[in-house]
Amino acid sequence: MRAEIISIGDELLIGQVINTNQAYIAEQLNGVGVAVAQMTTVGDEEEPMLKAFEDAFGRHEIVVVTGGLGPTHDDITRKAVCRFFQTDLVLNEEALRRVRQFFARRGIAPRKINEDQALVPRGCTAIENLQGTAPGYLFEREKRCFIVMPGVPFEMKAMVQDFVVPFFADRLTGTVIQHRTLKTTGIGESFLAEQIGDVHEIFPPHSGITLAFLPGPLGTRLRISVRTRSPKDAEEKIRVVEEKIRARASKYIYGADEEELEEVVGRLLTERKLTLSVAESCTGGLIADRITNVPGSSNYFERGMITYSNQSKVAELNVPSTLIQEHGAVSREVAEAMATGVRTKSGTDIGLSTTGIAGPSGGTPDKPVGLVWIGYSDGRETLALRFNFGDNRRRVKERASQAALELVRRKLLKIDQ
Repeated sequence: MRAEIISIGDELLIGQVINTNQAYIAEQLNGVGVAVAQMTTVGDEEEPMLKAFEDAFGRHEIVVVTGGLGPTHDDITRKAVCRFFQTDLVLNEEALRRVRQFFARRGIAPRKINEDQALVPRGCTAIENLQGTAPGYLFEREKRCFIVMPGVPFEMKAMVQDFVVPFFADRLTGTVIQHRTLKTTGIGESFLAEQIGDVHEIFPPHSGITLAFLPGPLGTRLRISVRTRSPKDAEEKIRVVEEKIRARASKYIYGADEEELEEVVGRLLTERKLTLSVAESCTGGLIADRITNVPGSSNYFERGMITYSNQSKVAELNVPSTLIQEHGAVSREVAEAMATGVRTKSGTDIGLSTTGIAGPSGGTPDKPVGLVWIGYSDGRETLALRFNFGDNRRRVKERASQAALELVRRKLLKIDQ
């Protein structure tokens, strides 16, 4: 079968946003035997949308549309879809329930404009949106499929993985496709590949199993994909492959699928009935932000302190001023003193600290931009590790926060640094 992807949004046409959605959808469709024959981009105008829908639906068996399903005045895709299929909107009770849950989790009452997103075109199959409020739509007409999804990448990707890929895999081949993603940090992609070795020692060629390396700023994800005839068989094959990968690289694997490092650290602290406090300089509160994003973090996180200036390090953490004068604020000695100081002052089991040069200025030959020291203290030992996270200020902060949380994880699990 052949498909066309239609992307909607003025922001795509003016170059304000790079269209990564179409590449992702094409890759996923090709993986289940759907050939993407054409990609089209149109702006937020109804007539061009209708012309694109008509042309695409006339020449291809599958049309996938993304964008324009939001609640604001310029989100007119739903209206255009109704006009194209000559239908009206009806309330989808399950979609309404999810909209209300979405806002309830944030402690906010949804407005009518939000609840109106639960109105879907009559005659479609609503596609569940687990990441947002706007459901997707599936129309089946004369052995052709017309799919509409939000343009927000993480909402669209969840729909593709949970609905679109299984739908076509089953329809076209009777194949079940399942994925498992292992998350790693603290090791580069090429080094991780060497650590894992020949993948065909883990699974044979042409077995319906693939392993993809997906590098990112905070680590590399390992996506195990299995194509088989039965869900039970797929689960078993994934289990076997995961065990073999963990046997080779367990030191670097901190979680799986949607699990975040801060959740893992929180769980470990809870299980051990330990408490944590953080003193941040270059990360500016990012570690505390990540920790407190986890529900229940008040059970183990006592405080976070942003001691950005030298004066605050002395006044709030009791870092000796002579230590800063002798070694500089960005040093092993100061990082250790910060970790000890925040642990002592807060009365927690563990103290964590960061001090570094996020850039783009402030570096020297001895202490370049990107240098970060991460300190750790638990009453039995105090240490600091040196890192260099590059020259992008935001990336330095993000990578430092990841490395700090990973240091705590490894200490709690007694994994060598």
